[in-house]
Amino acid sequence: MSIVPKETIEVIAQSVGIPSLGADVAVALAPDVEYRLREIMQESIKCMRHAKRTVLTADDVDSALGLRNVEPVYGFASGDPLRFKRAVGHKDLFYLDDREVDFKEIIDCPLPKAPLDTSVVAHWLAIEGVQPAIPENPAIDAIVPPTENKRSEHGKDDGLPADVKLPVKHVLSRELQMYFDKIAELTMSRSDTSLFKEALVSLAKDSGLHPLVPYFSYFIADEVTRSLGDLPVLLALMRVVQSLLRNPHIHIEPYLHQLMPSMITCIVAKRLGHRLSDNHWELRDFSANLVALVCQRFGHVYHNLQNRLTKTLIHAFLDPAKSLTQHYGAVQGISALGPSAVDPI
Repeated sequence: MSIVPKETIEVIAQSVGIPSLGADVAVALAPDVEYRLREIMQESIKCMRHAKRTVLTADDVDSALGLRNVEPVYGFASGDPLRFKRAVGHKDLFYLDDREVDFKEIIDCPLPKAPLDTSVVAHWLAIEGVQPAIPENPAIDAIVPPTENKRSEHGKDDGLPADVKLPVKHVLSRELQMYFDKIAELTMSRSDTSLFKEALVSLAKDSGLHPLVPYFSYFIADEVTRSLGDLPVLLALMRVVQSLLRNPHIHIEPYLHQLMPSMITCIVAKRLGHRLSDNHWELRDFSANLVALVCQRFGHVYHNLQNRLTKTLIHAFLDPAKSLTQHYGAVQGISALGPSAVDPI
């Protein structure tokens, strides 16, 4: 009994132009077809083993057909999956639907566009922490402009169109978000651990932290305002500021206007900490040195920075209504700025 049914022989006969093949002829041809198939498959397996492979491919079958002086099979080089159709009148018989291709249609069809040469194009991912709206960057969600009523309230009354500038969404990666959350957690609750010291070293050396600078600036300014009664948190925040100032890869100048008020607050605030035993003197000395570092590094960029800071400290020092702690902070701040700030006094 052959594994090739006679129905398969009849379908093959119809495909080669023999519409009426006798059933007895099909039964007689089936064993011979099975023998030829086994022979080809054995030769294919030999080709596979000689190629030192474990997967049988169509190339192995073509090689086996060539060894038997049989014309190889054409038209199976496509990577698309094979689509089988059920033969009419046979429930368990399937065949491949090979569409006839007219060479004239292939010749007359237009040629596809030539692929572009491989090239490298540079573009800005972010500028000063803001992602530019260019086609190369991820799409930014559209922001609906204000309605006519709101535009009339905030715009011009003469009916002229107002130029409304929509904010640009700041895209931050998941890794940077996790990094920021971890630094914030260590600063607020675990500033006395060795892990916080390692975090400060990372803030002072890592080169990929520039997108986080606006977040750290807002975080420091907000927490200093909230935590005036918590001395360890204030000291940890100032250490974070010191690490950011020491990082040579961060462009921190545009955010000094947010950091300077926080540092000055830690110098001349009336009360820092909620206990009399808190060593707020250390925090004032540390913050004064930070302010002096800012003037030293960025004084050439902002020429009036040290003058404005000196006037603020002198005003706190000469005001008799200020407390002793505020006078102390003012004196430490002025002395940290150097002789150029002490001489006018």
